[in-house]
Parts: sequence; C-alpha cells; structure tokens
Amino acid sequence: MTDKKNPPPLTGVRVLDISRILAGPWCTMILGDMGADVIKLEPPGAGDDTRNWGKRLAGLESTYYLAANRNKRGIAVDLAKPEGQAVARALAQKSDVLVENFKLGGLDKFGLGYAALSQINPRLIYCSISGYGRNSPTAARAGYDVVIQGESGMMSVNGAPGGPPVRMGVAVADLTAGMYAAQAVLAALYARTNTGRGQHIDLALIDCAMAILANNASSALNTGIAPLRYGNAHPDIAPYQTFAALDGEVVVAVGNDAQFRRFCDMLGLGALADDPRFAGNAARSKNRDALTAALAKPIAGKPRKHWIAAMLKSGVPGGEVRDLVEALGSPEARARRMTREVPHPTAGTVKLMASPLNFSDTKVRDPQAPPTLGQHTDEVLKEVLGMAAAEIKTLRDKGAVA
Repeated sequence: MTDKKNPPPLTGVRVLDISRILAGPWCTMILGDMGADVIKLEPPGAGDDTRNWGKRLAGLESTYYLAANRNKRGIAVDLAKPEGQAVARALAQKSDVLVENFKLGGLDKFGLGYAALSQINPRLIYCSISGYGRNSPTAARAGYDVVIQGESGMMSVNGAPGGPPVRMGVAVADLTAGMYAAQAVLAALYARTNTGRGQHIDLALIDCAMAILANNASSALNTGIAPLRYGNAHPDIAPYQTFAALDGEVVVAVGNDAQFRRFCDMLGLGALADDPRFAGNAARSKNRDALTAALAKPIAGKPRKHWIAAMLKSGVPGGEVRDLVEALGSPEARARRMTREVPHPTAGTVKLMASPLNFSDTKVRDPQAPPTLGQHTDEVLKEVLGMAAAEIKTLRDKGAVA
C-alpha cells in the first residue's frame, strides 16, 4: 500500500511505456516502484513477447513477464491502426515520460517519434533504448542481450581460465541498460524543473555493457592488453574466489594482508602468511595457483556452515554459495522483505520481487501484480483521456484497442 501522508517520490509523474521484453520494461518498473503512474502499452492478442517466456503459472502468467512489469497499468492498443496511433499520441501528450525500444524509425512511421511528439508535448522526456544507439554505424541492427554481451567484451572476461567466453546467467546488458535509462529519466525530470523542456534520451545497450566493465575496461583502455578470464577468482586480488567445502562451495574475499593472516590462522596454516610467495597481494596474485592449492585442502574437509561461522568469528569476509531458492529464502531476504506474495486477477496470487530501494521518508510502492493484457484499457482511456464508454466501444469495435 502507498502511504498517503508520505507518497512515493515520483507520485504525479506519468510514464507511457511502449517498450517490451526487458531493458525498457525494467526501466519503467523502477520508475513505477518509485510511484510513477506507468501505463504499459501492448499490442492486442500476443502482447509483450515475454508473456510467452519462462515458466507458466496458474492463470497463464509467465514468470519472465512477472519479473519486469510490477507496479504498472496495462492497455492494449494496435499501433498499426490510425485510431490506435491517435490513442498513443493522446496519451503521450498527457505524459511526462515515454520509454520505447523499437528499431530505428519504428515509431516514426506511426507518428510517434520524438520529433512529432515533442511538437505536441514539449515537456515530454522521450527515452529510446536500442542495441547500438541512434547515431552509430549499426544503429539499424536489433539489440539482443547475448549478442551485446559478446560484442561489448563482457563475455571475454567471464568464464574459467583457459576456457571459452561465457554468457552471464542473467541478461545483464538489458538489465544494466534499464537501470541506466531510469537514471537518465530521473536526471531529465530534474533538468526539466529548470528548463521547462523535455528532451530525447538515446541509450544504447552496448554503451552500458562496456561502461560496467569498470576496472577491466580501464585496464584494457590504458594498457591495450585484453584481460584474461579468471572464473570465480579476481584478476587483481588473492584469495578472492570460491573454494569447495565438504557440502558445497564457499566464497572468500580477502582484501588485505591482515585479513589474509587471520584467514591462514583460521585454517591452521599460519606459516603461509609469512611465506615470501604470499607476502602482499601482488605476490599472492602472482602465485595464486600455489596459494589456492594450499588453501583448498583444509577447506574441503568441513561443511559450509563451519567455515561461515569461522570466518565470521575471525573477521574474514566470506559466505556460502547459495542457489537462488536458498538466497530468496535467506534471513537477509526475509528481513529486507525482498519477496512478496500479492493478489493477481487470474492466478489468484503470485510471488514477486520487491524494489531494493529504501527511503526514510518517501517510501517506494509496495509491489502490485503486473497487468494482464489490456487489464486497464477502459480505466486509462476514461481517466487519462476523458473518453466516454461509447468512444471506447467504437475503438474496440474497430480493433484499435482491446
């Protein structure tokens, strides 16, 4: 529920979401969590592609779609029909933000490009998310996360030493682009308070994927040498990796010499801390194979919980490697209320992730189930555009809305 005395920070901001799959919907979901009225526009019939991805729950809801579309209202509008285009234009005129991830020129042919909409709503912030940006040599190419992970260099640093490049287990290029897009929208909203004008945001997945390579990108940029793959280890810090315990994996993050000494003492290997091969992080990184072999043997002999307790007592950063079911049911996840069970119109209830944002005053919105296809069409057309029931029926009879 929303606290009426302390409403979410984006209360009063309206977002027209004409995006699909992940990067765009992730951006608008973040804005919806912060209180924006997000109106998700989908084509009648199939709707967002992700409605058919992932596991199917009761009420034909897909887990993939549920992941990226909480805290939105849904309308079904056929942009191929002139009447549908007119509805979208009218909604854009009444909105503060529009987010889209069509191919280059995809919305221009419907009269829904930035040039056209900024004429009727100069305060509109128009965020275009694409694979390669609107002014690159590959601007016309579709952007798919796995391709972006490969082309950005992301895959090249992910994987086991000596093994092939590996895709991240989540669509990190899409998700990162969605988060950067939300940042850009917030900045543009703030700028508008000074200028009175909206603007066009041109955000590319490949830019965002390269940007988050951080120290790897900095090293490659300044040395001209491509980083190696270190698997679960760190290229510059040791030991900073996973180890096999008796009943699973633990992860250790030794960040300095004092922690290394305590770690060695904890394992009964105090002499290692005085070994010249491991005196200082640079030496440990250089001799990481010998170090890993020495540390791995005692760790393998006892279960994860033993080592977690020992590291906590010794002041050594570390934890157990959980599967996702374990992580979502962990004491941390419960204490932080990161998962919720909410009502759903066709499935009865669904379980959703909550926003990770926490404000002391302007709270984020409690999760509400993603809309079914066209769930709020009549509501939005009446409330936002002031349409009468007869007008909506005419649009529906023409197939422009559903």
